[in-house]
Amino acid sequence: MVFIFSGFVKAVDPAGFAIKFTEYFEAFHLGIFAHIALPLAVLVCATEFMIGLNMIAGLRMKLTAWLLILFMSFFTVITFILAISNPVSDCGCFGDALKLTNWQTFGKNIILFIPAVIIFLRRKEIASGFSHPVEWAFVTFNLLLSCTVSVYCLVHQPVLDFRPYNIGTYIPEKMVIPEGAETDQYETWLIYEKDGRQQEFSEQDFPWQDTTWKWVETKQRLVKKGYEPLIHDFSITTFNGEDITGQVLSDTGFVFLVIAPDLEKASGKGMDKMNNLALKSREYGFAVYCLTASANSQISAYIDKYQPAFDVCTTDETTLKTVVRANPGLLLLHRGTILDKWNFRDAPSAGELSNQLLSAVLLRQRRQFDTILVLALALAVFLVFSLAKGIRH
Repeated sequence: MVFIFSGFVKAVDPAGFAIKFTEYFEAFHLGIFAHIALPLAVLVCATEFMIGLNMIAGLRMKLTAWLLILFMSFFTVITFILAISNPVSDCGCFGDALKLTNWQTFGKNIILFIPAVIIFLRRKEIASGFSHPVEWAFVTFNLLLSCTVSVYCLVHQPVLDFRPYNIGTYIPEKMVIPEGAETDQYETWLIYEKDGRQQEFSEQDFPWQDTTWKWVETKQRLVKKGYEPLIHDFSITTFNGEDITGQVLSDTGFVFLVIAPDLEKASGKGMDKMNNLALKSREYGFAVYCLTASANSQISAYIDKYQPAFDVCTTDETTLKTVVRANPGLLLLHRGTILDKWNFRDAPSAGELSNQLLSAVLLRQRRQFDTILVLALALAVFLVFSLAKGIRH
């Protein structure tokens, strides 16, 4: 079940898992492989999901056992290295659904490695009860199911959103630090030099009376992480440097945020659609801002070339990639609450805008919920069938 859960929650957000792979490549100085992060993310999710379903149903257990032991061996070693070096704070093994430290992840893998070895040693004793063609048909279905979900979520948006910017979120509430919350704790170290040799001293034992030591610099190191709100890096700054975060989040009308992390790589078709939407929004008094992490020179070039109908503002790149998995994407706010968000492919067109915008959004969300429910029921039926078969054998 762990493999099914882990594979599925990552499969519904392959772009997010690809970002984690990119972090891995950068941490291990393997940036040349960054371009394969997305296909690799889809493949890993699909393989993990397939292994989990195969084990429950007892399908092709010789092959599945080999995949299981190789999968666990590789990632146990990788997570041990991550735990020792700590280049990234979260391994991403459960996507955004569940956050584990690197040591917790390594411990989890050690625990799972034991049954993986047992299954591998007993792989020849487990029979499926199906003919080989039927087995392969089920295995193929398991693999394609995860790939199909991933592709759908790439083209549109994750069908399950575990990020802090999910629909219904009141952003200001998630930015609040509770009174009395624990703050970050730092150690201060003083670097002094003597006879060409540098040495670190704490604030209690630095050689303040010995004039032969010359101060070089002061450093601070994080000792203990304090409370961090779910949303801690959301800010909107105009091209002129004015922070309008509060203004946007307190707007009593509808506010569209065009999310374009990189203007140069943003879909031209998508940006044209966003611009048409902004032009139409003026008729209804809806505010429209474009949020990007592009450099000022790129923003200037974009404004000069396209003369967009929206104001272009800057926001942290990681934040933008977390808000919407698209370039561009679209976010709809009302009084700081996220009413809806879209990949540009699914965003409302200019002709769909009306004063009944809220009703249209609620109808769309209801349809999306029905789709998710059907997928969940289909997966549940398959799992129940597999469990029943396992008990019977």
